[in-house]
Amino acid sequence: MKSFLVTPASCLKGQIKLAGDKSIAHRAVIIGAISKGKTAIKNFPANKDCLATLGALRSLGVEIVSKNSKIVVSGKGLHGLRKPQRHIFIEESGTTFRLLLGVLAGQDFQVTLDAGKPLSARPMRRVTEPLRMMGAQIGARCSPACRSGRVLACLPVRQGARHEEYPPITIRGGKLRPVSYRLPVASAQVKSALLLAGLYADGITKISEPLKTRDHTERMLGLCKAGIKIKGDTIFIRGQKELSSAGKIQVPADISSAAFFMVAAAILPGSRISIKNVSLNPSRIGIIRVLKRMGASIRCQSAKYQVSKFEPMGDITVKSSKLKGVRVKREGIPSLIDELPVLMVAACFAKGKTILEGVGELRVKETDRIRSMSENLKKMGAKIVIRKRLGREDLIIEGVNKLRGAEVRSFADHRTAMSMVIAGLKAEGNTLIDDVSCIDKSFPEFLSILKPLLR
Repeated sequence: MKSFLVTPASCLKGQIKLAGDKSIAHRAVIIGAISKGKTAIKNFPANKDCLATLGALRSLGVEIVSKNSKIVVSGKGLHGLRKPQRHIFIEESGTTFRLLLGVLAGQDFQVTLDAGKPLSARPMRRVTEPLRMMGAQIGARCSPACRSGRVLACLPVRQGARHEEYPPITIRGGKLRPVSYRLPVASAQVKSALLLAGLYADGITKISEPLKTRDHTERMLGLCKAGIKIKGDTIFIRGQKELSSAGKIQVPADISSAAFFMVAAAILPGSRISIKNVSLNPSRIGIIRVLKRMGASIRCQSAKYQVSKFEPMGDITVKSSKLKGVRVKREGIPSLIDELPVLMVAACFAKGKTILEGVGELRVKETDRIRSMSENLKKMGAKIVIRKRLGREDLIIEGVNKLRGAEVRSFADHRTAMSMVIAGLKAEGNTLIDDVSCIDKSFPEFLSILKPLLR
């Protein structure tokens, strides 16, 4: 454990560059691995999650050469992966775990994916169940509601079963059949896993979303000449079509990482920062839209060029502002799901009430982020109400004049830890965070980039 003391700051000033977007990087290397040809990926982030993806793919026989922030992936094609010599340990990367399940569903061998303790507590049935429908044989550790609590046999789940499933998960892939499936919960990870599995199905797989989620997988598959079409809320993927390497890919800076600096600049008087080459994908800029509605001074300037017409990117400039409370409806939550913790910090300093509707998905992240952020911010003097109604959870945050420093917990969650650093910068008095080592999961450079900006 590594505790960290946050002292109040007067403002943020400066220009920064951030590592590549974690979500995009995962997809670039995974899809590159099952394409034909070599893929060069620039600005690949060296966080623990993305390194877990590289390790998993190497164990499946993929040659990956790393040099600084550039990697070169020698694609094996759809059916070129090999059976690993042992179980694959995914560390704590939920994206790696779920997306790989989709790829492994189409491989003609059996493999077990294992994970660390926090990820092993995250639900996986939302992805294992539809993969079974496609023909994959999957066994998983089941919840206490399951009579034995042991790993299930690699057979379809009994109709009407209500247990949840968790890592470790054993999957035997093979010939898959296409399905028409509507996601019960908006999840980019589950959608992506099913689209990847659909590449191996004999026919056209149809995936529908209840709410629009980030579309990095669709963009990357299109770039690699997959048979993919999108109509309304439904994505069609044609199976058994080899992918072609995208060639060179520039990963834009991670907007989820940028969000912490954006909020800090918005709430600290006299601040002005510029963040270079950030992802401006329309399915990811919910944090920008909401902060602008709150009154934040944010200017986005699109880059003059786009590498391979892959992902939009540009520079973001943020200046300090007086914020006001807003209502964020359920439909807007998927586009800022990872930024909700730091948005809760911004809401504490906004005039009036901020209402975040339908945020229950925060319960099943690396930690229960509704609990972690609410408990921490309340210790600092925040006014937060959790409202449950009509099968959903809403957060109601009433702005306060100030927060006070306190001893808070990261709950071993990277986004909770970084959000509490930002809260501590604006609080009166010092804030002690019990453990910030978890930040390495997504943004190991966070504190070193933040320090020179502080005034």
